[in-house]
Amino acid sequence: MQPIRILFSSISGNTRSFVKKLTDYAHEEHIINSAAPLIEGFEISDLTNFTDETDPFFVCVPTYLSGGNGIDNGVKELMTNTLGEYITYHNNAQLVQGIIGSGNRNFNEQYILTARRYAHATKTAVVADYELRGTNQDVERIYNILITLTK
Repeated sequence: MQPIRILFSSISGNTRSFVKKLTDYAHEEHIINSAAPLIEGFEISDLTNFTDETDPFFVCVPTYLSGGNGIDNGVKELMTNTLGEYITYHNNAQLVQGIIGSGNRNFNEQYILTARRYAHATKTAVVADYELRGTNQDVERIYNILITLTK
């Protein structure tokens, strides 16, 4: 079984930390049961060379917004623009299996708004979400969701 691939962007380190916990958890599960899929995380940044993806992947994206109320006015995406451009590069968007969003629930309607916008742009769904760096329960829950979606 091929590893589950996750492309992500991390500015403050929260998303990077979560993807690391997710890949570590998948590795532990794989040791217990060799049929349990591994997870590979690929960070997309301003230094990334754009390439044509050939295998399906999930996207894990934090929420960084400026202005507006997240619903109907003035919101502007910040910081994850390179990830968005990478996903829409050539036919990459066709390989997106779903979006995992992170954010801070204190931001109410803007919670995981970036993930919802990416899902809309790629015609996929937000398959999971977590707050800030995520908990161990989030890691286990999201791992199980990804397994279910890749079968």
